[in-house]
Amino acid sequence: MNLLYLEKKKVRAILPIRNINRAVGTILGSEVTKRYGAEGLPEDTISLHFQGSAGQSFGAFVPKGITLTLEGDTNDYLGKGLSGGKIIVYPPKSSSFRPDENIITGNVAFYGATSGEAYIRGIAGERFCVRNSGVNAVVEGVGDHGCEYMTGGTVVILGKTGRNFAAGMSGGIAYILDEEGNFSNKCNKEMVGLEKIEDIEEANKVKSMIQKHYDYTNSDVAKRILDNWSKMVDKFVKVMPVDYKRMLQAIKQVSEQGITGEEALMAAFDANHKDLARVSGN
Repeated sequence: MNLLYLEKKKVRAILPIRNINRAVGTILGSEVTKRYGAEGLPEDTISLHFQGSAGQSFGAFVPKGITLTLEGDTNDYLGKGLSGGKIIVYPPKSSSFRPDENIITGNVAFYGATSGEAYIRGIAGERFCVRNSGVNAVVEGVGDHGCEYMTGGTVVILGKTGRNFAAGMSGGIAYILDEEGNFSNKCNKEMVGLEKIEDIEEANKVKSMIQKHYDYTNSDVAKRILDNWSKMVDKFVKVMPVDYKRMLQAIKQVSEQGITGEEALMAAFDANHKDLARVSGN
């Protein structure tokens, strides 16, 4: 690519990929980070379109400014440690199977990811977004233990989940399209509560993520939801960690008092800690 990204010039390429190619994009991302630090590059400065089957850890640790599109499928650890980049996965345009009924990426996708975006047209394997702390992702179904130990970010699932969803989930928010009405039986509710989307601003945020999913992947599922949004929005279940919700409410309260930034976070933490101590009787 002649290192054009070092001058922040746009780079575009279409490349083949095989399952023996592991951690594709990671060395490139390392070079970008060495040059520009955590700030990375402007969005979509480097856009690489791969065709084929990717090996493990496709897009691992990719920073801001890099967009990796995979027209095919990928193995485990997709987007591990994603650090601001964007990953898009969809089946080959010539494929005849229904993506929302087939697994397109393996287990433990976005493990330990900290920031960025992901749009996956198809089903992911087990432990999707385990330990995610900041990535916003849309997928059309997941296996067991989805959003395990998640601490941040937003996950929108446009389909079914496996068992034990949200085990150890202490932060972030997940939205599940529960058309069959049985998601509650699959969710580990030890640390989370199940709610509906009631706020217009929140509904628009979820809709915007689904719109991006459609724009990037041409998803039939996303199109059906968007075309019937007024009816479909009520079918989403919001998975909200209890302590995280309490902390967000505390931040909102201190913000209304004119406190902002780090001071607001500390004030909210102190208020939340006092509330917990009062409830526990300590």
